This record gives sequence, C-alpha cells and structure tokens, in this order.
Amino acid sequence: MSANTDQQHIPRNKLGEIVENKYFQAIIIAIIVLNGLVIIGETYFVGNRMLQLLDRIIIWIFVAEMVIKLVGLGVKRYFSDNWNVFDFLIVAASLIFYTAPFVTVVRLVRVLRLLRMIPAVPALRKIVDSLMRSIPALTGILGLTVLIFSIYAIIGTTCFRDVLPAEYFGSFHASLFTLTQVVTFESWASQVARPVINEIPWAWVYFISFIVIGALVILNLVVAVIVDFLSQEGENLHQDQLAMLSKDNQELKAEMREIKQLLLSERTQRPTGKKSGNSKE
Repeated sequence: MSANTDQQHIPRNKLGEIVENKYFQAIIIAIIVLNGLVIIGETYFVGNRMLQLLDRIIIWIFVAEMVIKLVGLGVKRYFSDNWNVFDFLIVAASLIFYTAPFVTVVRLVRVLRLLRMIPAVPALRKIVDSLMRSIPALTGILGLTVLIFSIYAIIGTTCFRDVLPAEYFGSFHASLFTLTQVVTFESWASQVARPVINEIPWAWVYFISFIVIGALVILNLVVAVIVDFLSQEGENLHQDQLAMLSKDNQELKAEMREIKQLLLSERTQRPTGKKSGNSKE
C-alpha cells in the first residue's frame, strides 16, 4: 500500500517542481504578453481568423497551466493562495463567456486576462498586496475626503450657482464633478476659477484653500500611507531573515556545546583508563 501511494504522489511532486520552476513562470509571462499583443491586434484587424485562432490556443494554454498547478500543488494548496483563485476565476470566465453572444462581455473578459500579469510578476504582486493591505488605513482618509468635498460642494452650489452654467455648480452632484476637475488641475483656472473670480472677487480663497487641502494634503496622505505599507513589507522580510539567522545561530551554539561536552567527557575518561591499566599491571 505504501509503495502504491508513493507512486501516486510522484507525478504530483514532479508537476509541483515544474510549476515552481522559473522557466515555467517565464514562459507563462511570455504567453500573457502574447495574449496582450493579440488583443491589441484585434482592435486593428477585426475578425482576423489568425488572431482568433491564436486567442483560442492561448486560452487552452492557460487551461493547461491551471490543470498542471492543480495537480502539482494539490487542490487545497492551490486554492489557499488568493492569486491562484484569481487566476482560476479569469480562466473559468474566459471559457464560460468565450462563445457568449454579447461581444462586449467577450472583449471585457479578454482584457481581464491581461491582469494575470500581476500574479505572474513578483514585483507587481508585491505592490498590489501592499495596496490591498493599506485599504483599512485608507478608509479614514477616504472619509475625510468625502467630508471635505461635500462641504466645498455645498458652498459652491450655494454661492456660485448663478455665476457659471448649471453643469458646473448648478447642483450638488454637478459641484462634486467640478471639484474633481479642479483637484486634478484639468483646465480649472480658465474654465472654473477665473470666470467665478471675475464676478465674485473673494472666490479665490475658496479655490486656493480647496486645492491646498484636496490636492496637496489629502493626495500626499494617500501616497504616504501606501509607501509606508510598502516599506513595512520590506522591514517584515528583513525581520524574518534576521529571525531565521538567529535561529540558525542558536542551533549552531547548541551543537557546539554538545561537541564541547563530548570532548570534555573524552578527556576525563582517558586518564582513568590509563590508571586502571597501570593498576592491573
């Protein structure tokens, strides 16, 4: 029974080694890049049969990769990684919606296949993991942003409704969209700020204060939080490495103590042996 079970696990171990091989990962990344080039080519050559054939081949390559990972890593280990679940959903959606009558859905699924580049490249995966971990910390900043935008939208709607056309400050949601334009510096001076200031001179305080708070303070807070989580990941990795080195060091010290005790015990036993030999003579 044990021999049979060992033989059953041999293919899984070999496939697991293939999955974790760097050349296997490089091939998958190259296929994902090829998939992107095929999708771009289809925007220029709509309905090209060669590109459609390549697209089908790429889908089945992704399916084969998924099966190899499932068999090589095992179902439990495969689905324990969130990135593998992400890959599984994208490949499954590609198969389900490939023959769907809705062209928009099919194209959307094809574009989503490009997201497989994130789990395939460790650097991208590290950045996305840091972004996901920073979401709880960003909720406070998001709440502050909503509060500030709401206050300034109410002020803008109340004071500037009759100065500019209705699509700028005619309503609360229009004011929110205008403030989004202002905070991104998209033609905010010529289209929004100057016409209002020409009619209401004190309006410069409104726009300048909003830009300072919204664009300079809040956006920098978001960047600072994300950078902090990126640096924390590097520090955690460094601490893990130090902990492993410390553990190895402790093990080496314990082994050296054992060796030292063995040497001391041998030294103490040798003189007693000589004395007993002389007494027998």
